[in-house]
Amino acid sequence: MSIPTLEVVARAAGVSRATVSRVVNGSPTVRIESRQSVEKAIAQLGYVPNRAARTLVTRRNDSIGVVIAEPTGRLFGDPYFAEVLRGIGAGLAAREVSLVLVLSQSPDEERRAARYLTGGHVDGVILFSLHGNDPLPEHLQSRGIPVVVGGQPPHGARVSYVDNDNHGGAIAAVNHLIEQGRTRIATITGPLDMPAAVTRRLGFLEAIRAAGRTPDANLEECGGFTREGGQRAMEVLLQRCPDIDAVFAASDLMAAGALSALHAAGRRVPEDVAVVGFDDSIIALSTQPALSSVHQSMEVTGRELANVLLQTIDARDQVVRHVVLETELIVRQSSGGPPTGKN
Repeated sequence: MSIPTLEVVARAAGVSRATVSRVVNGSPTVRIESRQSVEKAIAQLGYVPNRAARTLVTRRNDSIGVVIAEPTGRLFGDPYFAEVLRGIGAGLAAREVSLVLVLSQSPDEERRAARYLTGGHVDGVILFSLHGNDPLPEHLQSRGIPVVVGGQPPHGARVSYVDNDNHGGAIAAVNHLIEQGRTRIATITGPLDMPAAVTRRLGFLEAIRAAGRTPDANLEECGGFTREGGQRAMEVLLQRCPDIDAVFAASDLMAAGALSALHAAGRRVPEDVAVVGFDDSIIALSTQPALSSVHQSMEVTGRELANVLLQTIDARDQVVRHVVLETELIVRQSSGGPPTGKN
């Protein structure tokens, strides 16, 4: 069986080869009647456009690069990344755009990633989990590559981003613990070279001050956004301040680690120490007791990242687009909620 060509489709539709080409490549200049005839012929013949030829015409690769600046252990061990990637994939699927995952775990890998991303292989780039003043967003943008960052971009970078209300979520978590009558509230932070970790810590401090209390540096410890880090941080906090009666952990993974340390130390949750996490991931329902957590929809975040990037690619402009998604505290048993896990 022969493979249908543009010429075969053109004869079946009663139009020129050029008209078929314009329809295939999405040109808006084709009359409605001609477009309908071409689309009908394509469906009947089972014509599949030549992707390489289409790329030459449209100057599009129909591929998006997604860069995650984290070790593979954290990438595959933290449900946050899987949910965000699922959302990105769903956001791209409707446009038949492929996702190309690029890992960047070292300066050498980041340089190789930059060469690949600026080499004409992708139409745009989504970056998330950036650390410090990472130069990659501005480097890509200076080369004319559309860029969207997950979370606030590095300091001073004027690029589009999609973020969650980290500040408001942290305030809601701490206010809840204060309303529960907790007086010695500690926090386990993420890496403070990441904007999300910094913003959640600032929300924690603001809520403490708003309650008329003086922040105590002894009640802060970094957990690195990992379960192991959360456990170590909780152990340090218990040694330093044995009278802790509540903990706000800036991620569910760290909160799960904190619960392990509290159980090992013989502290009852929530009777002795109340615990609240951040993410409201699947982990929050798998801990004992079920974990109170600040809900952020990771899948919606991924979809918005894809949508903002596609808008930028389609518009071919330099507009900086910002989306900040709402968060919500979900109260479960770890901070005094009902055993059923309902909020």
